Amino acid sequence: MLNWAYPDFTAAALALAVALLLLGWHWQRGGRLARLLGSRARHRGWKTVLRVAAGALLLAAALGPSLGVSQSTVRTAGKDVWLLVDVSRSMDAPDVAPSRLLRTQAELRELVAQFPADRLGVVAFGAEAVVQCPLTYDQEAVLTFLGTLRTGLLPPGPTTLRAPLELVLARLSATPVRPAATSATATPPRATALVVASDGEDFGENLEPTLRALARTGARVYPVGVGTAVGSKIPTASGGFIVDGRGQPALTRLREAPLLQLAAQTGGQYFALNNQANGFEPLLRALRAMQGPAEQVRTVAVADNRYRYPLAAALLLLALDVVLTVTVIRP
Repeated sequence: MLNWAYPDFTAAALALAVALLLLGWHWQRGGRLARLLGSRARHRGWKTVLRVAAGALLLAAALGPSLGVSQSTVRTAGKDVWLLVDVSRSMDAPDVAPSRLLRTQAELRELVAQFPADRLGVVAFGAEAVVQCPLTYDQEAVLTFLGTLRTGLLPPGPTTLRAPLELVLARLSATPVRPAATSATATPPRATALVVASDGEDFGENLEPTLRALARTGARVYPVGVGTAVGSKIPTASGGFIVDGRGQPALTRLREAPLLQLAAQTGGQYFALNNQANGFEPLLRALRAMQGPAEQVRTVAVADNRYRYPLAAALLLLALDVVLTVTVIRP
């Protein structure tokens, strides 16, 4: 089946129309000059056909015709990136416009696009944690699951930072280890990064054992603090605000301390995300600098671009147009 790498047929049609207008103007000009000299323009028809065919082939080459698929080898640095996203009700707070969660989703979509050769996964957490998308090379799947995240996705309750970390740790511990006999050819463990996007609200859980276990695996945690120290009320769908036990509007503030702990004990780095600071640019640099311990090779199916054939034919026709000359006007 014929496909096109750059299917901009509107621009191609416009370019073809302009080329035909110029060619028609040149044809009329040559004929008018021949009549003024009392001669006839001869043998121009086949040159015109030659130029039209060459132009059409150049346009076809520019559109990138692809026929069939071929297998291509892609080398990756063995890196896995887990995106741990807080979906507790406090992430609806608008102190980071338009809301903490919506801003986080927008930035994570940009991040995903920067890692086409690495595996990414999505974990949603609040009172508990669930794997929304397991590690995959499929960027479209990751983006789809990121788009489904919303507050209220998980049962209500106190937010826990330990649950998503233990969930990823369990996945890391379940990774099969190659026998020592094959260690010379075995693939070393993949580098693992955990991007934790949260406002840091954690209700007194002891993170030390989990962080020590993560550090032993070599995984690094890159927390992103979403929110402000001033904080904000938490809106509800009905237009009001969530109230506390005293009946007053609850105020949610960014709590950096537990997030800084995540970074300090795993060799990661803390970043802030608010209306004044966007930590995702330095986060991207940190993730790119985190190289995997070994290259891995995988084979992917890619469209077989056949632009070379119409391009070669067009160049041949243009060469013939230059080499072969005709007498336009004979006295």
